[in-house]
Formats: sequence, C-alpha cells, structure tokens
Amino acid sequence: MAEAATTEAPQVEFSIQRIYTKDISFETPNSPEVFQKEWKPEIKVDLDTSSNKLADNVFEVVLTLTVTANVEDKTAFLCEVHQGGIFTLGNMPEPQLAHAINAYCPNILFPYARETVSNLVNRGSFPQINLAPVNFDALFANYVQQQAEQQQAATADA
Repeated sequence: MAEAATTEAPQVEFSIQRIYTKDISFETPNSPEVFQKEWKPEIKVDLDTSSNKLADNVFEVVLTLTVTANVEDKTAFLCEVHQGGIFTLGNMPEPQLAHAINAYCPNILFPYARETVSNLVNRGSFPQINLAPVNFDALFANYVQQQAEQQQAATADA
C-alpha cells in the first residue's frame, strides 16, 4: 500500500506575550482658569500605531492615543497614552501579517489605552470621558486603498 503524501500548511501562530503601558502624559496647561469656564469642550482624538520586529515572529506594536480637550480656545487637558504589546505572529503570509500588526493588535490594545485615558482625565478632576470604539480594520483597509491609489497614480505618471 502506498501512503498518500500529505502536505499540511503550517499552522498560523498568534499569541499575546505582554501588554503594557509604554508612556503616559497628562497636562492641564490652563488650570486652574479652565475650571472656572463652562464645560463645553471640543474633544480631538488622534490615533497612531507603530511596530517593530523584536525576533523571528515576535513583534512589538504600540498604539498611541492622544486626546485633547479645548474650552473656549484654551487647552483644558492633553492626554497621551502609548499602549504597547508584544505579540507572536507566526506562519502568516505578508498581507495577513500586515493586517494583524496594523489592525488586529491595535484592536486588542485600544481598550487598555481607553481605560488609561479615562482614569487620567478623572484624576485631573475633569468630567468622565468615554471614547467610542475604533474600527481599526476599516482604518487599515482605507490605508491600503490609499496606498494602492498612490501607486497607480505614480505608475500612470511614469
């Protein structure tokens, strides 16, 4: 009897090694004056991600979340959190790896960063701030689409 040759694709590997706070900053540059104003803030939220390869199949992903509250053209507070994570991402084709690093891992990190922002704002004696969930999958898809359009434009110009 001849044995059938079986070629199994390597199993995709994903695990969280560690989630940690890399950097925190909270400033109230216009206190105590800002506490005397009516609290009708304009809130601005900025997100950014970065990553670096630590070893084979091991990556650090850092989500930077910056929240700025302005009241009457004065900064009430500025809160910035760098939430880091170390992830094992093995046996993934490049598109899947890019998605994991730029969308899946930030989705895991965001609740930790959001909680830290909420705690810092509360400790600054400002009203509670609850940031809405972020769809990192959609943000990454938009980024990939923009990159493809820029490449097509560059090719058409050449």
